[in-house]
Amino acid sequence: MIKKIKVSTKKRIQMVDITAEIQGVISKAKMEEGLIHVYCPHTTAAITVNENCDESVQKDISETLSSLIPHHRNYAHTEGNADAHIKAAIMGSSRTLFIQGGKISLGTWQGIFFCEFDGPRTREIWLRIIKE
Repeated sequence: MIKKIKVSTKKRIQMVDITAEIQGVISKAKMEEGLIHVYCPHTTAAITVNENCDESVQKDISETLSSLIPHHRNYAHTEGNADAHIKAAIMGSSRTLFIQGGKISLGTWQGIFFCEFDGPRTREIWLRIIKE
């Protein structure tokens, strides 16, 4: 069964820590061991795992992607969001993570991020828990 969570962004490019929301779905399902697949069904947004203790890392990621892939350029895709499609393709639309002892298995400094590249918008993230 797919569970869905909503994420609202306030900026065109924004990384939102969704770790707590995903952990809430796992806790509600009372899942002790298994996997959780986190999927973003949008072509201008992505999912990543990275440091969630220092917000400057999120800023560095966003600014570096924007520097490498600028918003305005001579893109063939003319809807004004070609850069968002490219950024999302590079970052990826999904991650699969371990569940151990009822918790997402992440490194000490890691969190799960929704990456918005064409906001502000309200988006869905789809979650699938797989029992071990």
